[in-house]
Amino acid sequence: MAAAKPKTIDEYLAAFSADKRAALEKLRKTIKAAAPLAEEYITYGIPAFRLDGKALVGFGAATSHCTFFPMNGHTVQDFKDELEGYDTSKGAIRFQADKPLPVALVKKLVKARIAENEAQREKSSRARRSKAARKS
Repeated sequence: MAAAKPKTIDEYLAAFSADKRAALEKLRKTIKAAAPLAEEYITYGIPAFRLDGKALVGFGAATSHCTFFPMNGHTVQDFKDELEGYDTSKGAIRFQADKPLPVALVKKLVKARIAENEAQREKSSRARRSKAARKS
């Protein structure tokens, strides 16, 4: 029988060892500090944050590592120099529980995602206004 899927971040974290839980709690606290208005939720089985209804960042753990998810396909590339030494892929930054991501780096990544979401929202808003103006 499959384990119940977590409904909250606390339920998600409870399933991990103390060292991973501590690393992920530190990451959670850092994300909250960088995006105090962001809302926590579970998506695709992992803890995540959204701001103004848009996905911001997520995090999780696997057997051999913890992961930070920028929730897009280019932030890792945009910060490749600062992420040197970490195991990365297009949409994930993996790290060991005993070597968590630096707080300053997490804050930079979160702030970059906030700025990106705001720019996308503004672009969409301009497009809607332009479309409405063309109709009138």
